[in-house]
Amino acid sequence: MDAPETAPLDGEGQFLTGRLLVAMPGIEDPRFERAVVYLCSHDDEQAMGLAVNRPVEGLTVYELLDKLGVDPEVRAPSDLVMLGGPVERERGFVLHTDDYVSPDSTSPVADGLALTVTRDALDALGSRIHRPRRAILALGYSGWGPGQLEQELRDNVWLICDADEALLFGDDHESKWTRALAKIGITADHLSAQAGRA
Repeated sequence: MDAPETAPLDGEGQFLTGRLLVAMPGIEDPRFERAVVYLCSHDDEQAMGLAVNRPVEGLTVYELLDKLGVDPEVRAPSDLVMLGGPVERERGFVLHTDDYVSPDSTSPVADGLALTVTRDALDALGSRIHRPRRAILALGYSGWGPGQLEQELRDNVWLICDADEALLFGDDHESKWTRALAKIGITADHLSAQAGRA
């Protein structure tokens, strides 16, 4: 699962679509403490991502589907709804493997992954036939305006990590932050608690 080719950003780095942001200890915004955020889009105008390790306590995907009037054919009680971020929390976003595609509303994100933000994705999550192999349903998203994420990276608010299916879709949400750090060769006790604002 490779990130797509990216263009340089002001000669300093690259766009980070398809990669993970890992919050530094001491991040000043408690909404992002120990957050692992998958970047679904990033260009010179904006960045948008979904936190993949912040479950909405006690809310499963299938309970939410039921509340929304989707009659699921399959049940997977351990699939929890994620809190994708503080923006538009009433809106659902489904990050999934690209074996499911809604012709009018699915956007490719990176190799093998896509994002769908319409009712079609909810129907697919409850379907025996159309359900993607792996998926997370998130309420809300994390967003940055022009240059905002780049500044936070310069201020050491975030570390960057390659994504993999276990970090994205695994159900051990408590350990995703430490596992993401370990993937880039860092342990939390070696990190400085100095970080900027998110």
